[in-house]
Amino acid sequence: MPTYNNKVVLATGEVLIDLTSDTVADDKLLYGYTAHDASGASITGSCTYDVDSSSATALQSEVLNGKTFAKNGSVLTGSMTNNGGVTGTISTKSGQYTIPAGYHDGSGKVSISSTEQAKIIDTNIKSGVVILGVTGSYSGEAVTATTAVVDPTFTQQTILPGAYDYLSQVTVNAITVDKTINAAGGYTVTIGTASP
Repeated sequence: MPTYNNKVVLATGEVLIDLTSDTVADDKLLYGYTAHDASGASITGSCTYDVDSSSATALQSEVLNGKTFAKNGSVLTGSMTNNGGVTGTISTKSGQYTIPAGYHDGSGKVSISSTEQAKIIDTNIKSGVVILGVTGSYSGEAVTATTAVVDPTFTQQTILPGAYDYLSQVTVNAITVDKTINAAGGYTVTIGTASP
């Protein structure tokens, strides 16, 4: 190991240079600067304060607004929006919620709107069908049917179910044919019935 001159004293006893009590070390000397340690050896500073930020890759838009960070030897201030706990709802089958850019604290939620949730009940869903975890129980409304018997006429007729939900059967009677002897000795043939 080389020996350096770390103390210079004149014959008169005057001390011109004395490094022997110096405490400087490369990790205490600012990065890139040079000096001599207590032995007289030349040293180059390696201190970058807390960290060497020359390889930092963060952008100001990626650091929370108002917070500071070091990059390339400079202290910068972040500009990312603090959204906190953002909430949103969707109310249609194809509905979407756009998440805003920025920081989220993890407490935000996106849900189906309460109006639509109220509709997702078992009695509104066909029996056996599962929608969003709700199994349907609806099997259709109770309906009542009736039948009708009508006589054919020479005018149009409309047959309705009346107080029932539908007609399960409509029976149209055969056209009547009536033959009677008339005064001339022949038959008078009457086909059908007159309109009511």
